[in-house]
Amino acid sequence: MKFLDQAKVYIRSGDGGAGSVSFRREKFIEFGGPDGGDGGRGGDVFVEAVDGLNTLIDYRYQQHFRAKTGVHGMGRNRTGAKGADVTLKVPVGTQVYEEDNETLICDLTEVGQRFRLAAGGNGGFGNQHFKTATNQAPRRANPGLSGQEMTIWLRLKLIADAGLVGLPNAGKSTFLAAVTAAKPKIADYPFTTLYPGLGVARIDAREFVIADIPGLIEGAHEGVGIGDRFLGHIERTRVLLHLVSAQEESPAKAYKTVRGELEAYGNGLADKPEVVALSQVDTLDPEQRKKKLAALKRAAGGPVFLLSAVSGEGVEAVLRALMAEVEAAREEETPAEPDERWVR
Repeated sequence: MKFLDQAKVYIRSGDGGAGSVSFRREKFIEFGGPDGGDGGRGGDVFVEAVDGLNTLIDYRYQQHFRAKTGVHGMGRNRTGAKGADVTLKVPVGTQVYEEDNETLICDLTEVGQRFRLAAGGNGGFGNQHFKTATNQAPRRANPGLSGQEMTIWLRLKLIADAGLVGLPNAGKSTFLAAVTAAKPKIADYPFTTLYPGLGVARIDAREFVIADIPGLIEGAHEGVGIGDRFLGHIERTRVLLHLVSAQEESPAKAYKTVRGELEAYGNGLADKPEVVALSQVDTLDPEQRKKKLAALKRAAGGPVFLLSAVSGEGVEAVLRALMAEVEAAREEETPAEPDERWVR
């Protein structure tokens, strides 16, 4: 299934049903009177986060969603039924933006979260509402109110605890395949990874989710290579694992290139806790290891792990370092106040 993380959708809630003009005509009720019922309310448009989805591909084939109109009122004081609602089912981690693609409407981060995007129009009053002492037989009723219509953007940002960053061929997909059950594409050419991937890693009977994104190159924030659009999928992560390939001529330059792209992208990525590892060290001899490790430590300004996903060297140490950062971040998080339009 093709990965799609952004979609433009048109939605419209249902119009309210019209009120009815009707009069009682029973044989034994002497004066009768108005008995026109009210129209039903139009259907609402909701968005709901559901389990089992990891892409917005469904919205490539259908971009228009309209709720049903409320049923018109009827005689004998019968109120019309409410129009059927429409629910847009999306993966967990989906954000909904207004048409400008900048104004956030809601952010669905848990399974079952539901938000009303457009409310249906109210039904019109039947003629029974207009009866007065001086107008005993009103022959008017209200039409239903129109529904709301709008164009929205759905933008998926994967939910993960740790994010993998680095230049192409830094060993990110190999690491993900080694520590999780994910099966990303692995090859010896740049940009093997074209779409983000997720996997669940386990260490010391504890689990956390890792997100892998396509590699960054210098100028990615300006659209060079695949660009930086997939960086949005690691905005929610609690820690970054920055992999620098041991096959790089200058690991320090490679590290600074990726850091520069993270800072240019913004959105707090450059401020996240970072675990740095020199990957693919199984390809180096001891002298080269020592030299490149020292250069990377100076560039990173902190500890650097030696890692080989192929041989397994350093894998557990890296996972434990990531798990420590993830647990520290989990302890600091506090639940936010719910908006009144959220529906549980």
